[in-house]
Amino acid sequence: MSNKKEDIREEQQDQPVKDQIEDAIDEAIDEVEGEKENEDNNDDSPEFTEEEKLKEDLQKEKDKFLRLFAEFENYKRRTSKERLELFKTANQEVMTAMLPVLDDFDRALKEIGKSGDKNLVQGVELIHNKFKETLNSKGLEAMNIKEGDAFDSEIHEAITQIPAPKDKLKGKIVDVVERGYKLGDRIIRYPKVVTGK
Repeated sequence: MSNKKEDIREEQQDQPVKDQIEDAIDEAIDEVEGEKENEDNNDDSPEFTEEEKLKEDLQKEKDKFLRLFAEFENYKRRTSKERLELFKTANQEVMTAMLPVLDDFDRALKEIGKSGDKNLVQGVELIHNKFKETLNSKGLEAMNIKEGDAFDSEIHEAITQIPAPKDKLKGKIVDVVERGYKLGDRIIRYPKVVTGK
């Protein structure tokens, strides 16, 4: 090998510079091509690497698809849940506006009951019941709170506190001033109560 390099050096000294440069370029090209051939010979299966690349690309696409599908399923579930909530509470404004009318009906029914006119009481009761049933069919539900129930600040609104008429009513509800109502699972008007101390 050293003899070959020495021979090349001797030849280069005898050749003009242009020829030397061309020879150096040819040698470099031969070396690169020889290395490339060796790599090709060592790599017995170029198709296998191509196949691996395709499998990897396919796996990436599958992952993207699965993620996109999961996102879409979550979106569908979320929007259907929101839609159900909207349907349940769509009438909330109308129901809230009707609650004072329902309260007035309850008070009127009590006062008419004192008059003793059975036909008048019966007529008002029919209208009152029909009105109540219509609101109930739309999802309105009265909260059943009565004297002696435990006070819960999450679902009751205490307007005042008075000395308990009985010992068992201390810390409990003494009177319900205004009924509470729910629309579905949501409380649209909290019951106003008086508690005992």
